[in-house]
Amino acid sequence: MIILIIVAILLIIILVMYNNLVRLRNKVTQAKSGIDVYLNQRFDLIPNLVECVKAYSKHEQDLFTEITNLRATHINNQDNLKDSENLNNKMNQLIAIAENYPELKANEQYLNLQNNLTKLESQLQAARRIYNNEVTNYNTKIEVVPSNLIAKLFGFKHADLFEIEEYKKENININIEG
Repeated sequence: MIILIIVAILLIIILVMYNNLVRLRNKVTQAKSGIDVYLNQRFDLIPNLVECVKAYSKHEQDLFTEITNLRATHINNQDNLKDSENLNNKMNQLIAIAENYPELKANEQYLNLQNNLTKLESQLQAARRIYNNEVTNYNTKIEVVPSNLIAKLFGFKHADLFEIEEYKKENININIEG
């Protein structure tokens, strides 16, 4: 009888730990999905921003083409957060170029698009922080005793933090002349 009680208690402990790990893993998935939502909103704004800027700066065609291609790549492969950072880098270049056109900066449509993009960038930054927090909580849980035993037993894998590559942390230097 005592053995059955001990086995029942152990099973309950294992089930509770397993369920906690599943909840944490699902929070990581949900946080990643939040990043994707903001990326998609931002990428929906990109064609409008590109067209607005394109009207003022026709000689920047290569950048527009590259942004359009990067956007299409991201739409086809939304699981790759690194690809979205390439697009983010090019968007920063586009905004820097746009700042060299005073008429464009005063254009109401452009200002609205830029404000929306700025707001989305803030939301995206917050989503990345939330994602990293959820990943840290999950990774900690699968590494600490005794839940690490349950994690190994049921095949819970370590999740990667969202990190920006070192060269993307540098300021953008744009030369739009000849």
